[in-house]
Amino acid sequence: MKLELRGVTKRFGTLVANDHIDLELRSGEIHALLGENGAGKSTLMNVLYGMYQADEGEIVLDGVPQHFRGPGDAIAAGIGMVHQHFMLIPVFTVAENLMLGHEDTNAVGALDVAAARRRVREVAERFGFHIDPDARVGDLPVGVQQRVEIIKALTHDAKILIFDEPTAVLTPQETDEFMAIMRQLRDEGTAIVFITHKLREVREVADRITVVRLGKVVGEASPTATNAELASMMVGRAVELTVHKDPPRIGTGGLQVRDLRVVGTDGSVLVDDISFDVRPGEVVAIAGVQGNGQTELSEAIIGLAERVTGSIRLGEVELVGKSVRGVLDEGVGFVPEDRQEDGLVGSFTVAENLILDRSSDPAFRTAGTIRRATLEQFARAKIDEFDIRTQGPAAPATSLSGGNQQKVVIARELSRELKLLLASQPTRGVDVGSIEFIHKRIVATRDAGIPVIVVSSELDEVVALADRIAVMYRGGIVGIVPADTPRDVLGLMMAGENPTEAAA
Repeated sequence: MKLELRGVTKRFGTLVANDHIDLELRSGEIHALLGENGAGKSTLMNVLYGMYQADEGEIVLDGVPQHFRGPGDAIAAGIGMVHQHFMLIPVFTVAENLMLGHEDTNAVGALDVAAARRRVREVAERFGFHIDPDARVGDLPVGVQQRVEIIKALTHDAKILIFDEPTAVLTPQETDEFMAIMRQLRDEGTAIVFITHKLREVREVADRITVVRLGKVVGEASPTATNAELASMMVGRAVELTVHKDPPRIGTGGLQVRDLRVVGTDGSVLVDDISFDVRPGEVVAIAGVQGNGQTELSEAIIGLAERVTGSIRLGEVELVGKSVRGVLDEGVGFVPEDRQEDGLVGSFTVAENLILDRSSDPAFRTAGTIRRATLEQFARAKIDEFDIRTQGPAAPATSLSGGNQQKVVIARELSRELKLLLASQPTRGVDVGSIEFIHKRIVATRDAGIPVIVVSSELDEVVALADRIAVMYRGGIVGIVPADTPRDVLGLMMAGENPTEAAA
């Protein structure tokens, strides 16, 4: 099977997400589509899968132009897609999910669940998956849910499989297992598109690499290319990928968390009696697969969580019970995990976003009115200091790229006197060049003697920035280990094993 994308262009209003892209897929190979978040990779594959209609260009399968009106047409043509956010119904069983959109009936007119069970077992046996067709999907671990998605695609005779950021929610061990599955599929003749921004994984598994930047194909690369070479193609300039930092100079005091417990509105325990310290002059990274209590821990520290017990002391001040405003006033800088939802007001200007948590500061306000000249002078200084690429202080935040939006948040939080920096997913959806800059600022904050918490689901980032690593699993801390702990040990801890068992 040979599939070609010829001159595919997709626009959303004035935004050109895909700009005359040519791409060729071949049977029996893993073709990595590499690029930064927002480069247009997922959009291109959604066009191929029929979820979007191209504005220009064509899809040609074995020499025949295709006109996919929806995913059903793409599936019928032998194309399957496993999305980053799984398309599964949690309350349905594996077999029932398999039947969605293909509700075959038996001789008496009832849904043929037995046939779906057989198909699950056949594919699971072929790949060595251990999956119960009658298991409820919501009860399955994330890595197993991903395999259910793969089974769905294979039972519909997919000859081309698209994996969109498939390792984003997996532990390192699950990632290794997933890449072994990709190799097996390739060896059986399946054409695989592997969408990712993770350089290490691309070099490990890809047969060919196409690099996309700002909606355009900027070239092909060999899997033997170095990380630096791939990164420079993605960004368009040389990038320093290594985080350089001196040994920490640890001070006294800092943050002390004791017996912290966060309960959800439904009574479920989201953070389960955890205790840890973060001392001045060190970075403690909170690692774990997303969804194991990291978000709720961050919310508890900053004052967003409502049902909190235990103690969070910053120096001599108890933070539990304080409002968000009160926590910020105690010197806590907060970089939220979703900058667009919680970190910025998109319709406000860059300058206004730079003082969101300081708008009542007498330095910027006189008699209830913002001192515009002072604000503009301040904003221009921060735009220069933090290398924010913008048309100017008056530009709306929505006009900035993801990386520059994040720089606005970082600049705001680091532009006041801090006693603690809490950075949650600080480089999510950020280009490689901005990652380099943000990491340097986090290290500089640590070197200034400020305790720093970094919450990240990216293990490479955790290892690069941390002086110590606390691994969370199902709301608890499995263990706190040194930054040089082997990745495989960290991966086992992320799956719930304690450090001693993981090391063994």
